[in-house]
Amino acid sequence: MVRGRGAAFGGWGETMKSVLVVGGGFAGVWTAAGAVRAAREIGGGEDLGVTLVSGGDDLVVRPRLYEDDPESMRVPLDRVLGPIGVRRVTATVTGIDTRARTVRAVERTGGELTLRYDKLVLATGSQLVRPGFPGAQHLFDVDTLPAAAALDHHLRRLPRRAASAGRYTAVVVGAGFTGLEVATGLGERLRAIADRQDAGEEVRIVLVDRGEALGPELGAGPRRAIEGAVDELKIERRLGRTVASATPEAVTLSDGEVIPAATVVWTAGIAASPLTAQIPAERDRAGRLSVDAYLRVAGVLDVYAAGDVAAAPAEDGHTTMLSCQHALPMGKFAGHNVAADLLGADPLPFAPDPYTTTLDLGPAGAVSTRGWERVVEMVGEEAKRLKQDINTQWIYPALDDADRLLDQAGRFSNL
Repeated sequence: MVRGRGAAFGGWGETMKSVLVVGGGFAGVWTAAGAVRAAREIGGGEDLGVTLVSGGDDLVVRPRLYEDDPESMRVPLDRVLGPIGVRRVTATVTGIDTRARTVRAVERTGGELTLRYDKLVLATGSQLVRPGFPGAQHLFDVDTLPAAAALDHHLRRLPRRAASAGRYTAVVVGAGFTGLEVATGLGERLRAIADRQDAGEEVRIVLVDRGEALGPELGAGPRRAIEGAVDELKIERRLGRTVASATPEAVTLSDGEVIPAATVVWTAGIAASPLTAQIPAERDRAGRLSVDAYLRVAGVLDVYAAGDVAAAPAEDGHTTMLSCQHALPMGKFAGHNVAADLLGADPLPFAPDPYTTTLDLGPAGAVSTRGWERVVEMVGEEAKRLKQDINTQWIYPALDDADRLLDQAGRFSNL
């Protein structure tokens, strides 16, 4: 491989077809594995080279970043992709030219690369929409591993601060899925820290949302369980309001209320990776690319999209959600389909499992729902065990085991 400023490389050999996957999250990893598996199944594995480009060395288990010890929530990409022969490039993509079928990227050393492809799969995920009010730089979040680690380190350093009214107060902004998981788990984390100074009684969690209901996007089905958990955990609600400004010691709400708080966590709003703007195609309000049943980007040759950057048709006329639940199978289908496209085999239409949600509610358990109507199926400890299985087992790829990983890639369900 040629390296250095202005270096360019394409497929594995002059006659090989190349699949370039941009993104090292769940959708990207399963796209790469799915392409290798499909090529071997079709019989053209030796004719297809798969390259994955990502800015980091790890698959970050992003759905777990609200938990304690977030720095452990990662998997080395080389232990997943290396055994199946996927070439990995550590670089940040800065531009995509769909006419020339090239991708520009910058390595950690500053060297510039041009990567060529026969088929491109964009799988760069989503990112938090950050506010612009005064003091927004003082907010924490759990959107990325560095951000979640910064919050974790901040919490552990709180006992070093001078005693104050808001030292062990945390304000969580956004009462959606992520905000609820952060808020319901944060009290336990803070209490374990404060108890070392016999200050457990000072712990206070305040949940703020501009809407009038908890979990507005989750619908009415699980709301009773959510409200019960919030009450059980003594989490204060400030609904119909948002944040006007923040300092390291306090937050001011839109109605003028000032809440002394050393910790403010922002979880409100998410949008697709800005790299979607590099693709000349239709995008939805969240910036996601419109894709067909085979995850091909509408109107753009040789480009597919998977995960949070793609708005794909799901069951019953719905569109996929920005979630790990859809990112995993989308990656597997996209990987199969790019390989099939290049090797002359039949593609598979995206067919996700029936939609479900399982929301962690901290020490109050969890709630699990079925269908887009979100009919409650499990609550409490039973749902909590399911959530733990999802978080600690089901979403993890096999390590150092090509056969097991490719078997996982061939199972198109979420499990």
